[in-house]
Amino acid sequence: MTTINFQEKIFLAGSSGMVGSSIYKALKKNGYGDKKLGGEIYTPKRVDLDLLNTTEVTNWFGTKNPSIVIIAAAKVGGIYANFKNPANFILENLKIQTNIIEAAFKTNVKRLIFLGSSCIYPKFSKQPIKEEYLLEGKLEPTNEYYAIAKIAGMKLCEALNIQHDFDSISLMPTNLYGPGDNYKPDESHVMAALIKKFSDAKRENSPSVTCWGTGSPLREFLHVDDLSDAVIFCLKNWNPKSHNSPTYSDGSPLYHLNVGTGKDLSIKELALMIANLTNYKGEIIWDKSKPDGTPQKKLDVSRIKKLGWKHKIKLKDGIEQSILNYEKLIKNINI
Repeated sequence: MTTINFQEKIFLAGSSGMVGSSIYKALKKNGYGDKKLGGEIYTPKRVDLDLLNTTEVTNWFGTKNPSIVIIAAAKVGGIYANFKNPANFILENLKIQTNIIEAAFKTNVKRLIFLGSSCIYPKFSKQPIKEEYLLEGKLEPTNEYYAIAKIAGMKLCEALNIQHDFDSISLMPTNLYGPGDNYKPDESHVMAALIKKFSDAKRENSPSVTCWGTGSPLREFLHVDDLSDAVIFCLKNWNPKSHNSPTYSDGSPLYHLNVGTGKDLSIKELALMIANLTNYKGEIIWDKSKPDGTPQKKLDVSRIKKLGWKHKIKLKDGIEQSILNYEKLIKNINI
């Protein structure tokens, strides 16, 4: 593994999304992309580079020749969106990641980091979820097509590393939230959905808020800025083939790492926390006709901790800031 430096030409795929915009800020904060030092961060918009188009991606890599690639681009959505559009989620994600990874490999990119998701793990996985539990059981049906695409991307990186020594690694973050989150009702994940529900109910003086499911599932949440910190940390410090890097129990190299807090809470506890932070005093109704999803999904983060990384942002602090961000957003955009 070659240490990354400030002269790198970094391609950040998905720079306009919640994750990508956070990573961009973290890169700049850490001194990357400074043209005075010879560095650059490529953040092409969709109109300039269609990641679904193999020819466009291949030609772009041939012209720009990035040395570092960060894949934060993906088609994402909550339970409803995944359930309604399974073909879109598997097909578009397979195309995006395969186009980028193959082009990076063929143009001898120095390092590539692929961002997956904790939904790659089995629905009834042992808790906390270790990296080796991948493919040990069936996936959660409400997002299995998205998960299969992410597994394929991760395994492609792993295969290229094993067969061709291509320096490609993957991170599996837990549920993310923070600036730039998606608050659209049919597309949002649970954190954004609840922040919107309770903030709107408080502002409109609604007598009740209806939440999906039973509220019993347990979830872990990571602020997106903590993930960005982990991305930069791993680009600088993690080489799966190094003698002191995390391995499987049999000693073989581990090419993906979990990223999270290692702490979870129930959806009901989360709803009560958000209700309290928005000062909402009305009734909370649980619509048990709606799906709960996976009963528990807490990551074992001991391996990345052993490398020297740990999350910094407390959940309560992150949610408070997210509520403020949402309140500012709705003043300008009607969601």
